[in-house]
Amino acid sequence: MMVHERSDTVTCGPVMPQGGIQALETMLYTLDIVNSQGMLPFTLGAHILDDCDKDTYGLEMAVDFIKGSISNIDDAEYHCNKSSVRKVISGVVGAASSVTSIQVANLLRLFKIPQVSFWSTSPELSNKQRFEYFSRTIPSDHHQVKAMVEIVKRLGWSYVSIVYEESNYGIKAFEELELLLSKSNICIAVKEKLTKDSGVAEETAYDNVVLRLQTKPRARGAIIFASDQEVAGLMRAVRRCNATGSFSWIGSDGWSARSLVSEGSEPEVEGTLSVQPQSNPVRGFDQYFMNLTVENNHRNPWFVEFWEDHFQCRYPNSSVTPYNSKYTKPCGSQHRLDGHNMAFENQLQFVSDAVMAFAVALRDMHRELCGGRRGLCTDMKPTKGLDLLRYLHKVTFTGLSGDKFHFDINGDGPARYNIIHFKQTLPGAFQWVHVGEYVEGELSLNMSDVQFKLGQPHPPESVCSLPCELGQAKTYVEGESCCWHCFNCTAYQIRHPDDETQCVMCREGTKPDPHHQVCLDIPEVFLRAESAWAIGAMSFSLTGCLVTLFITGVFVRHNDTPVVKAAGRELTYVLLSGLLLCYLITFALVLRPSDVVCGIQRFGAGFCFTVVYAALLTKTNRISRIFNAGKRTAKRPSFITPKSQLIICTGLVSVQVMINALWMVVSPPKAIHHYPTREDNLLICSSYVDASYMIAFGYPIVLILVCTVYAVLTRNIPEAFNESKHIGFDDVHHLCDMVGVCSSILRYGKQYGFENHLNVS
Repeated sequence: MMVHERSDTVTCGPVMPQGGIQALETMLYTLDIVNSQGMLPFTLGAHILDDCDKDTYGLEMAVDFIKGSISNIDDAEYHCNKSSVRKVISGVVGAASSVTSIQVANLLRLFKIPQVSFWSTSPELSNKQRFEYFSRTIPSDHHQVKAMVEIVKRLGWSYVSIVYEESNYGIKAFEELELLLSKSNICIAVKEKLTKDSGVAEETAYDNVVLRLQTKPRARGAIIFASDQEVAGLMRAVRRCNATGSFSWIGSDGWSARSLVSEGSEPEVEGTLSVQPQSNPVRGFDQYFMNLTVENNHRNPWFVEFWEDHFQCRYPNSSVTPYNSKYTKPCGSQHRLDGHNMAFENQLQFVSDAVMAFAVALRDMHRELCGGRRGLCTDMKPTKGLDLLRYLHKVTFTGLSGDKFHFDINGDGPARYNIIHFKQTLPGAFQWVHVGEYVEGELSLNMSDVQFKLGQPHPPESVCSLPCELGQAKTYVEGESCCWHCFNCTAYQIRHPDDETQCVMCREGTKPDPHHQVCLDIPEVFLRAESAWAIGAMSFSLTGCLVTLFITGVFVRHNDTPVVKAAGRELTYVLLSGLLLCYLITFALVLRPSDVVCGIQRFGAGFCFTVVYAALLTKTNRISRIFNAGKRTAKRPSFITPKSQLIICTGLVSVQVMINALWMVVSPPKAIHHYPTREDNLLICSSYVDASYMIAFGYPIVLILVCTVYAVLTRNIPEAFNESKHIGFDDVHHLCDMVGVCSSILRYGKQYGFENHLNVS
């Protein structure tokens, strides 16, 4: 037991009321229950040694009874002093601290003596290859560390400091904390070690720890994995450095709910959330302990020191210690323990369970080896450690706390934790309260009961950098994975969905949403049929179609009349068909662009004009040849019959068809999105971007020019010749029609902002 605190100036420091005297008395009380209830057919006793919270001193104490065990292998008696007699040690309860348990376990393993600790929580002790004979009733710190990390995550902290003691208990916990925090993307701001194994630290050492914590003011959360004596020194340093309220602590079971830490340092400890192995009061122990006095408790040689320390008095004829010499008031009969002046350790259940585990194991062993007879049989004189260990690992019982107990596969106690919180319930009134649990990897935390400062229910922020706003990316500070600067993405950028340090440009045709989180499609713009431009063009074209159809109907009705025949009936029908196609192509131009529509537009725009001009050219050519031949000879010119004229016209039209076919093969028509600016998304045919649509009009223009030449050549024919009157005017008129189509395209382009991309002169 660690009855006394550690000290560098003397062998042992002052008496430890909760972790020392109360734990010792819990062991004796449990032994009394076991012996008084007749649980065993023999009596269990205890030889208690004080390790003063020093691993080396604890090892010396262990060597003392090991000597006795060696010399009593044949059941001889070992005299530890002149007044007491002790049998061979069957098992060891303790030690309290992990570092002492490791030292003792290494020794006991050599002599095959089972050991059950009650407060040693280091994960290292779960290694059964090294500590085969070690077990414990308290769970491993491996689970406690997980619970701490879950609390940090629940509080929303991403930047915390860690303070741990220089011992196996602290170092192993720190290693696991570092690993788990890293996996959870939580950064460690400051890592500080408290002196323990190398002695008791000076005040300046604790002050330096606090000063280093203050170098990272954004890290408001700090995890302390240490024992009560070290944390008490740290809290005093917090007050000396005027850092009270600067930090919110996450505490380990080694110091939480210990009066040694909180008494006198309440403002510094306020707000602490701590993880403690789940335990309940040992039934009947508080009444037992309250009735103890120096007069009725002769078996505890340290009870006088506890009495003097508790009542700040000097007991008559007590031994002089470095700590009771300052007490002048004598202890009297008026001093009695009561609930008002006594705070009980919360984890005494584990001490009681350790004793009960040995008692149940010895009972089961006795039933099997001795058949339940009273006393010890030959097979249990002495008790064989390996056999006892086997029974020990199989025990299952309900302890004095009412909880069921069994060892897990690693010889550890069940992983059950309480989350306790040190809060100010009323101004100046502080207490530890239960606010949650951590059982089987699941955290249950009642945040409504958590209060880090009186009147401040919300946890403080413990982050290096605040989250960037929407549409901002991060630039990390060198060497810091949780510290960054935020910068805005540009007007047409969003933050990279997978890399928060980059902004990416939205592709053409899209632009960022107002928060620069996603790229949104820009609505398509194209000449819609319901627009004023389209309605006007279609109205005009529809009128033209009706007039053309009407004229065609008149010609059909009078198809065999001399007037119709004289007008060149066949070419007239071709000409009227071409005019009708010219009007109909307007409706294709106002359709939503698609590959098919673009193909129709590309083919139809040139084809309809070609039909008109091919018919007109055939007519003018026929007239020119007739009158030129009439001047030279009376012989009728060739190829002037209607059939010949249709063949010539078809040949002229086929040239345009071949041009279009070759163009379609080389550059298939396609509807594309065109982006003249970042704000535009024009749906147009590809040929409109580079003005390649002029290929469709190249051949018709040639036909117009040839028709114009023929119009000039036939200008002197008789005025009465009907077909020659308006040929030149018609040619120019049709050329203007074509220019009008081009102008319409230009006007359409100007309306939607891509006139610079239509290279039409």
